[in-house]
Amino acid sequence: MVERRVTPNYGIIWMLSGSDREGFRLMGSDVDIMYWPNDHRVIMDMSQSEYYNTANTTLILSDSSESPPGFTLLQLLTPRTTRDVFSACVRLNDRVYISSSTYRQLTCSVVHPNSTVHGPCGSGVIGGVEYDTAYCFVCDFWPVSASSWIARCHSWPDPEVVNDIVRNGCHFVAIGHPLGPHEHEEWRISFSQAEYKLVYSMNHCQFLIYGLLKLFLKEVMNQQSEETNKLLCSYHMKTAIFWAIQQNTLPHWYPQNLLAGFWVCFKLLLKWVYQGVCPNFFIPQNNLFLTKVNGSAQNRLFLQLHELYNRGLSCLLQSSSIRSYIIYVLYNPRLSICTDESTMRSEVDYDLELVLESNRANSYTADLCGLTKAIHTIEQLLESPLTHNQVVTLQNLTTSLFRNTAFQPHNTFMYTNTGINKQMYIADKTFCHMLKLAAKFGCISDMLYIAMHYYKTLRYREALSVIEMTKVKLAQPYLMYRGRVDKERYTEAVGGQSWSTKIRQAVAVDIVLYNEICCISELIPEQQSALQNRKPILRIPVFVMLHFLEFFCYRHIDTTLSQAALDELQVLVHHDQGLYVDDIHRDISWEILGICQQITGNLHAALYSYQQSLITQYPLNNIQTATKKRIHDIVGTT
Repeated sequence: MVERRVTPNYGIIWMLSGSDREGFRLMGSDVDIMYWPNDHRVIMDMSQSEYYNTANTTLILSDSSESPPGFTLLQLLTPRTTRDVFSACVRLNDRVYISSSTYRQLTCSVVHPNSTVHGPCGSGVIGGVEYDTAYCFVCDFWPVSASSWIARCHSWPDPEVVNDIVRNGCHFVAIGHPLGPHEHEEWRISFSQAEYKLVYSMNHCQFLIYGLLKLFLKEVMNQQSEETNKLLCSYHMKTAIFWAIQQNTLPHWYPQNLLAGFWVCFKLLLKWVYQGVCPNFFIPQNNLFLTKVNGSAQNRLFLQLHELYNRGLSCLLQSSSIRSYIIYVLYNPRLSICTDESTMRSEVDYDLELVLESNRANSYTADLCGLTKAIHTIEQLLESPLTHNQVVTLQNLTTSLFRNTAFQPHNTFMYTNTGINKQMYIADKTFCHMLKLAAKFGCISDMLYIAMHYYKTLRYREALSVIEMTKVKLAQPYLMYRGRVDKERYTEAVGGQSWSTKIRQAVAVDIVLYNEICCISELIPEQQSALQNRKPILRIPVFVMLHFLEFFCYRHIDTTLSQAALDELQVLVHHDQGLYVDDIHRDISWEILGICQQITGNLHAALYSYQQSLITQYPLNNIQTATKKRIHDIVGTT
């Protein structure tokens, strides 16, 4: 919500979707993210065009007159558009439409280079994690074809949830119906935003049943045979639980009815496979089984599921993840299942998850006006009922806004103007205050942004003072970093204390640099390289950044200590086994080591470091262009 308020009209909006957005953290799950241009809007009929200024908004008309339920053609109404959209345009019946297949090909590798097309997405693997990125279009209106869903919502979800879902419209993703008359031009209506809101409206028992269905699909149903292991997917499980809840199939969705609820959904799924019809929850006329679950494969799948059905709830024992948990319940039907999170997870385990989740919240705004909007939005959110997780996420978001605003391009005059005047003094005081506020509410790593500011303004001793304090905190035995912590020492040191105290004293995260903002001039080529590859940020391990800054500051004060900092950096990058430098950050870590070595004149070592940066398995930061240029410069001088 904050991100959307501050994104400029010409910017790109992104939204996490899929299992991750819904709240699941299952081993092997992929990460799904949707992207759309903020200045493009789909409308359902021409009368809706009056709500937009066509001088700065590209309008697209949904035309579903010839498409199967749940699909539509997208007609471009205004000539102003992006290069990718323009290149995807085709002419049908003397009208200009956007081809989904062409647009999908053009945007497949925009987020991550060398991605492959998978459904409407660009897919691949980074650091062992699969991703799906989908470039799509947004619509502020609820589709007419889904109007029956509103009328069905008598008992679930609550009216305020229904109104919120309808008010926020839908999306259109780039894939057509394989049996439609215009498969390569058609777009699928996506209800991803509505779906995660429905999942959020589930009670805890319903959510657990949904998770149980997902595990059962992966570990049991999809392990029956090669012929049938691709027929059912997680979306079918979601559809089943949605229908089961709305139709009041189970009178009471309580924890003691957990297995009964699972069985209700499984029987519904079995019925759908038998009939060959899985009705989309929002547009029931859209049969999700139409092109896959039919013929001999359908018969085979039904027989396999029916065999599981005949075994009763004992079929759950085939799931490796849940066997040990469920067997006690099967032997003792009166045993209640504990769902109280406070008794299931220790304080330190909860804190570990909270750090990982809240650390996703990063934002920056292009100007002070945007910062004002963002802070105002956060203030509004703080007045609404929030969970502890949401408060922590907003806290993290606020710190990122403060520190990024302090390094904004429009503040560059402060770093380039060598004259001392009142304007510079006031600006410096303001930026320092913002960075210190960020460090006050942030974690240990936020102190390094203050050091960057001091280094950039030539105050090397002040920077080193901050670096030394940071180094002391990072050396504590109870440090929580990258999902690792000595639980006993952490509990002894900060257990039971406030969250702000915990993160200030015991939590570190990687350094995030927005590539449109220059925080440290020595990394400008890397940031420009990443921007050319549409990568908005650099992620740098905090220990690498610590030694990097220490090296550059000491170069102006004590060359011996500067060399000592470089030696520490070299040992870290060369010998770390993933404790402080993980695989996906080795590209930037080797690059930073090479930059330091090149500055000291050790060109042979620098060349080796740059080459290592170039051949890392996961080039997450997309800095290869800068690396090749640095290699070329060294080779050209030797």
